Amino acid sequence: MESFLLLATEAAGEISEGGFGLSFDIFESNLINLLIIIGALFYFGRNFLGNILKERKKKIVEAIADSEAKVKTGASALAEAQQNLAQAQIKAGQILKEAETSAQKAKESILLKAGQDVQRLKETAVQDLNTERDRAIAQLRSRIAALALEQVESELRNNLSSSTQQTLIDRSIVLLGGQS
Repeated sequence: MESFLLLATEAAGEISEGGFGLSFDIFESNLINLLIIIGALFYFGRNFLGNILKERKKKIVEAIADSEAKVKTGASALAEAQQNLAQAQIKAGQILKEAETSAQKAKESILLKAGQDVQRLKETAVQDLNTERDRAIAQLRSRIAALALEQVESELRNNLSSSTQQTLIDRSIVLLGGQS
């Protein structure tokens, strides 16, 4: 390893002293040293770099496989979510239709019941009115009859003589079945 460092130091020293240039003298340009360094790097670094690259490739392949698995999982989750959304929208539509139908039936039922209640109230009002009218007519009849009797009694008292009274009594007895 010391020789490797020595060669690297000499190569660096030549570049800094004379500048950079092309020299075809093999010994002077340290071409052999460079070939040795490159060969050593290739020989010793091949396994090291190969292992690093293999590990890196393995990690990249695992990351890609993991990403693909996540993409597939995400795609299936998205498809399932879209299917659930479609089902939820269908269910919401059904619920809305059922609610509208139920509301329409409730409206019709309420209107029918209200119509029946109005009809029943009208009939009750007519019955109450007829009952009141009949009661008023009955009261008027009894009052008229009472007034007529009072008037007849009053006239009979004032206009009836004793002979007329006797004649009326006899007629009433004959009508009842007796004789005088």
